[in-house]
Amino acid sequence: MKKKKTGTKFIIGIAVALLLPLSFLLVVRILSKDKMPKLPKYYIATGVDNQTGDSLYHQVSELTLTNQFGEQVSLNDGLKGKMVLINFFFTNCPTICPQMSSNIEMLQDAFRKDPKKKTTLDTAIHFVSISVDPERDSFPVLRAYADRYKANPDHWWFLTGDRQTIYNYARKQLFVNMQEGTGGVDDFLHSEKLVLLDSNRYIRGYYNGRDTADIIRCADDIVILTRQKKKRISNKP
Repeated sequence: MKKKKTGTKFIIGIAVALLLPLSFLLVVRILSKDKMPKLPKYYIATGVDNQTGDSLYHQVSELTLTNQFGEQVSLNDGLKGKMVLINFFFTNCPTICPQMSSNIEMLQDAFRKDPKKKTTLDTAIHFVSISVDPERDSFPVLRAYADRYKANPDHWWFLTGDRQTIYNYARKQLFVNMQEGTGGVDDFLHSEKLVLLDSNRYIRGYYNGRDTADIIRCADDIVILTRQKKKRISNKP
């Protein structure tokens, strides 16, 4: 009985934070049924598993950059066991980036373990915002930007680093932009996509960071993946 009460608080936290009854109803539906919808994996890689015969899906490679505190961080080793929601932005962006950042802030609020406490975020999800203008977006600049959106540094990183590394990761690992580019000074990547990676670094969802309905869908997908992971763990002998 106590467990059910905790789950209800979690659902209410999501609904209140997003201020949308539809999200509340959808998440309740997902959590109240034993059978959960399955999320797709994106981008079948060349090859087949020799033992199972299943298609092999693209797994996102490691990326190491510098966070808003000047620390070197890695997205795979440093966030092992966590889902990651990634977007690309730059601090001087006057159009899509502020709205995306506000929506990620809303997701951050939605996934607090206790909505009344600003320091108790759910540890299952980590938010990552990567600058596409790393020459100007130094880590002190990123820290000021992070403060503007009340980012909890334990659960939301703002990253800068080598421009070519960032652009190659966006295009070749996350596929947020299919246009070819070198990552040079004349190349610029501007995307409103949010990309959800599961704990095994498979791509599980793409979302429009400016679209409210897609933000709701993103929140619901995070809940689905969290529950599926917990179910797998509980089924282990």
